[in-house]
Amino acid sequence: MTTEPNHRFKTLATLAAILCMAFIALQLVRPTLTNPPVTAELQAPPEVKQVLQHSCYSCHSNETKLPWFDEVVPAYWIVTSDVKEARQHLNFSEIGKLPPPMQKAILFEAVNQIQLGAMPLPAYKRVHPDAIVTDAQLKILRDYLAPPTPNKPTPADDVAKADTQYDKWIENGSKQSLQVRPEPDGFPFIPGYKNWRAISSTDRFDNRTMRVILGNDVTIKAIAEHHINPWPDGAAFAKVTWLQQPDDKGFVHTGAFAQVELMLKDSHKYAATAGWGWGRWRGDDLKPYGKDAAFSGECVSCHTPVRDNDFVYTMPLKGQQ
Repeated sequence: MTTEPNHRFKTLATLAAILCMAFIALQLVRPTLTNPPVTAELQAPPEVKQVLQHSCYSCHSNETKLPWFDEVVPAYWIVTSDVKEARQHLNFSEIGKLPPPMQKAILFEAVNQIQLGAMPLPAYKRVHPDAIVTDAQLKILRDYLAPPTPNKPTPADDVAKADTQYDKWIENGSKQSLQVRPEPDGFPFIPGYKNWRAISSTDRFDNRTMRVILGNDVTIKAIAEHHINPWPDGAAFAKVTWLQQPDDKGFVHTGAFAQVELMLKDSHKYAATAGWGWGRWRGDDLKPYGKDAAFSGECVSCHTPVRDNDFVYTMPLKGQQ
């Protein structure tokens, strides 16, 4: 009568001992996670850095501090992988070597991710609730990026230069395709975007630019047929950016051309980059943005917060045609 219960107990005890030994053994399998020297920290006011140190530095800096529960395998494996990837995208311990405007541009993208709820990562926030950025902290970041200052009228010379540039932009037309280089991964410039229809507009509060989002015929048809998630192959977007040009009456007009960004959907050709081809061309000479073929990973990362919308930020209103 007692033999069978004793046998079961011994079996369970043996199994528990094996699992315990396996758990202890796994603790020895620890990928290296080091904190390299801080060589060029973000240059920002103390209150801004305090917010970032509180919510971002554990993953996005060389000053990672793990709580005890993140030191335990398998959590340690996940955290190590996340930190290494996070540092590749944004490292506040190294971006100080960049010009201040570029530092602010990178910080703007980070703030945008916070506002969309993509950062800190939802899974990370569930385990680390103290990392959540409050509305008050978010305001500190936004005020640093765009201090509340009145717009000054644009000088007449700058207005004339912008007008001349716009006339040139229109006249070039399709001839630009013979001169504009593709991105390093081969994604081509599409000069026909100038004939696409406007579907939305937006602005960047931090650098005082305004953007118009255009869509090609495939995109417009998809909007009319409510076929936008996922977008069909062949759909394309252009986001054209101009500097803001305030006048003496308080109105803001489009000023000098800054850049154009293009997205083209091809779920097979661009399967490795979320089904989209990506490109950005800057300035009068339309210089490709990417330094190497890996640049498109930056585009995908920026659009990851809207992956549930097929990686597209622009969502047409219902009934838009």
